[in-house]
Amino acid sequence: MSIIEFTVPPLPHYIIGGHADMPPGRKHPARRAIGVFDLIVVIKGSLYLGEEDRHYEVSAGHVLILRPDAEHYPTRACEEDTEYYWAHFHTLGGWSVAEDMLASARMSDSAEPVPVAEQFAPRLFVKRIPQFAKAVKLTVLENKLQQLSQMSINDHIHGVRWKQQLLFQEVIDLLSASVEAGSPTPALACAEKAASYLRHHYREDITAQSLGESINFHPVYIARCMKREFGCSPFDYLLRFRIQQAKLLLLQTDLPVSRIAEEVGFNQSAYFATCFAKFEGLSPRQYRQRFSLN
Repeated sequence: MSIIEFTVPPLPHYIIGGHADMPPGRKHPARRAIGVFDLIVVIKGSLYLGEEDRHYEVSAGHVLILRPDAEHYPTRACEEDTEYYWAHFHTLGGWSVAEDMLASARMSDSAEPVPVAEQFAPRLFVKRIPQFAKAVKLTVLENKLQQLSQMSINDHIHGVRWKQQLLFQEVIDLLSASVEAGSPTPALACAEKAASYLRHHYREDITAQSLGESINFHPVYIARCMKREFGCSPFDYLLRFRIQQAKLLLLQTDLPVSRIAEEVGFNQSAYFATCFAKFEGLSPRQYRQRFSLN
């Protein structure tokens, strides 16, 4: 059994994930060196995948992690309705692969860094912690700090260090609670509400009027708030999100480009290709070919 060993901190970070249904006759797409780990958890049916010279039958209840630096490909089509969850994750730290636990303990060299497909690049965000503030949920915070202190006695054990890192993330959450508990400004609330609606309904035809009616704000006010908070108009935000979803489908499926255009809300394939090229500098087919084995 191969073991993937991460050097932490930093912790492996989640990037994006989803749920997929694959009917009989369909295959998982072939990809090469996408630059991120691909976690697959099969709930129903089976996926048949290969990575380099290894073949895997990933049946219900099984988990497979595909490496960021390797080629992976379908070995055969699904034979029954298959349901699975997938998640891309990566690490800013080192990682290595061994064939068993003993070999893992002996390894010290990390795998060579792999360029990450821009779609899977880490999405940075801000976590705010007050420099000086009254603690929120002081008893809970005290309990977690006490656990951290007690863990230090056994922090020579790898599993304990991992739990320390997870527990410390909870401490950070508690410290930031006083900052995040505040109510957002009216403009931010409007912009976030509009963005949420656009992201949930991006496959549909959306107009400024229908957006305004759906979230109970005037279209002009929505546009002003989104420009202030996101730096773009509602239409541009929707267009960019559709392109992002299209990039995922280009990498995660073998659907034709015309079908992908429909899936992400474009009525015309040619217009989709024009918009995609405007944002990405290459056509949808060229984007897919960058990571295809064919």
